[in-house]
Amino acid sequence: MPLKNTHDRWSGVSQLLHWLIAILILAMAWLGLTMGDLPNGPNKIATYALHKSIGLSILALVALRLLWRLYAGAPAPVAGTPRWQERIAGVTHVALYALLLVLPLSGWLLNSAAGFPLQWFGLFNLPALAGRDEALHALAEQAHELLFWVLAGLVVLHAAAALHHHLFLGDATLARMLPRGWLRAGAHAKPENPDA
Repeated sequence: MPLKNTHDRWSGVSQLLHWLIAILILAMAWLGLTMGDLPNGPNKIATYALHKSIGLSILALVALRLLWRLYAGAPAPVAGTPRWQERIAGVTHVALYALLLVLPLSGWLLNSAAGFPLQWFGLFNLPALAGRDEALHALAEQAHELLFWVLAGLVVLHAAAALHHHLFLGDATLARMLPRGWLRAGAHAKPENPDA
């Protein structure tokens, strides 16, 4: 398997980063939507700490994915994809990358404005982005929640588009983001290059 992305497929590195980030986003969504209802105590503190550590991990992985994409390039659009779909996909990808950078940063700012220390899995502390400030904390909290719902909506649209391409158009859009052989494109789709 080639290390860099090819004309037809995402490489194993790109696939690993994509699906790892996707799994962490699902974990963060579940934690974020449930942790506020936990009773005060050590379990709630540990859950908030886990939420913050995973958020920092997503921030680092997305930065790594962007750097990798700059280095490894990206596959060409699937043959036969209308130009308007290519443009929508491009705008969606840019928005997803931006949200996946800004959302953890808004959480970091929220935590800083609340005056709490920020640790990554208890291994080391990260610096505060701002001093303690109630007004800034309230603003960052609203932004963090709004950004989450925008991200959730885009992720659902992104997944729905991939499934639509696989189930109804029968092309390789989804298959090329999975290890070779996990999914097969439809019979009317252009076959993948076996040497890629």
